Amino acid sequence: MVKDILVIGTGISGLTFAIHLAEENPEISMVLISKSDLNEGNTRYAQGGIAVVSNFKKDSFEKHIKDTIIAGDGACDPEVVKYVVEEGHYRLKELISWGTEFDTKKQKLDLAREAGHSEKRIVHYKDQTGLKIQEALIAKIKTFPNIQLLERHTLVDLITDHHSKAKANRCYGAYVISQEEEKIITITAKVTILSTGGAGSLYSHTTNPDIATGDGLGAAYRARVHMERLPYVQFHPTALKPKINDHTFLITEAVRGAGGKLLNSEGERFMLKNDPRAELAPRDIVARGIQLELEKQKEDFVWLDGSEIELKQWKSHFPTILETCKSIGINLPEDPIPVVPAAHYFCGGIKVNSSSESSLKGLYAIGECSATGLHGANRLASNSLLESLVFSFRAAQDVKIALKQKLPDTDFYASIPEWNGDSYSNSKEIDSIQLLRGELQQLMTQYVGIFKTNEGLQIAENKIDTIYRKVNEIYNSHKLTYGLCELRNMVSIAYLITKQSQEISENKGVFYNNDYA
Repeated sequence: MVKDILVIGTGISGLTFAIHLAEENPEISMVLISKSDLNEGNTRYAQGGIAVVSNFKKDSFEKHIKDTIIAGDGACDPEVVKYVVEEGHYRLKELISWGTEFDTKKQKLDLAREAGHSEKRIVHYKDQTGLKIQEALIAKIKTFPNIQLLERHTLVDLITDHHSKAKANRCYGAYVISQEEEKIITITAKVTILSTGGAGSLYSHTTNPDIATGDGLGAAYRARVHMERLPYVQFHPTALKPKINDHTFLITEAVRGAGGKLLNSEGERFMLKNDPRAELAPRDIVARGIQLELEKQKEDFVWLDGSEIELKQWKSHFPTILETCKSIGINLPEDPIPVVPAAHYFCGGIKVNSSSESSLKGLYAIGECSATGLHGANRLASNSLLESLVFSFRAAQDVKIALKQKLPDTDFYASIPEWNGDSYSNSKEIDSIQLLRGELQQLMTQYVGIFKTNEGLQIAENKIDTIYRKVNEIYNSHKLTYGLCELRNMVSIAYLITKQSQEISENKGVFYNNDYA
């Protein structure tokens, strides 16, 4: 398959990019790869919203910029923060024009406040913001006849000079695997977009869906694309302790913004001892505060007390949380919610420039899989969807120009070889894949989680190396299945996170090594 554009990942980043490009360029051929159904992915689980300055009477770009840099512990790129914050207002208008609904109050956007923000600026739709955005973008994307959609396909590897006779340090598309047939197909493209999200599934508890296995990051690593800040993994402080259908359920930060309080097993509001902002401190501080309480007490959770929030507000602003808690016997607002920290968001990833292009020509990365410089050492709540909107637009503008430049001709792309890794294989599913995946998640949670030590990182490196060798043995002797493809990426990124963690010698933002305390 030969296309002008290949987009891998169909969350807010990939869909927004495709819409921007297709609206003005109907002649461009494009294929979008979705790992699961089109409506699955991290975007739909974003409960909080988008951080955008809208009320200019009380809020300002300067305040939002300052809040972002403070949350990022001074490690943000000030120039990036400035243009992302200032351009967000325009990108939000586009999102609304494409059919996305947001809560309003007296015909104005109903703005919420979340931890780390000095003003109310979170644009939202109840506690289902991501779902509403995803639905609107899917409806919009289906109106373009020049866009082909491939659901339930997963990235295997990027096609680079290694697969061709060229020496241009360029990406020429990707090999992807269909989940039903477990058949690998070759898709060549003039420009490839990675919008594959993070790798929350590396940890035992994550607010991400199971498909967040770092596929784009793993493929970029193997293609020797420059990546940075991978150890800066943000843990969301409040995930529901009991899993729902074996999945971790997020309790949005907006609950604490509305008055929710964190209590330990003794009923003490412990965050008051850790930071003057208490529950509304940045996520890294709150997550560490909770983790410390868990290590002191017998219970493996703390309480989120929402009794100060009226039932009317629970119904209007947090209906999904209200119903989910009710389904397991927690009656809000009377009953407190048992919560734990969970892996939530990667602040680092594939290093990109101001147009989201990576160090490999023709390869762009947008959203959580990218490292733009916006988040620094810790992401400010609800800045992720904002980042996706701004960089999707910027990438689309840059790609329009790139397509007009001299690129390899169609015959070159047609000459790219098919995947040749299955000649020795059989179709038997490997039983040990799930066991190895669980083992990897446990060791990452124990040694490369919220708190780290130098000794623990070395133990992790050794154990990951052992798992890598087992995975490589399976890879070299069996058919590349969907599950093996995921595990291969997870092991690669786990190793890279651990190695980069060993190179960091100071605690900043979400990165915390007890040996440097």
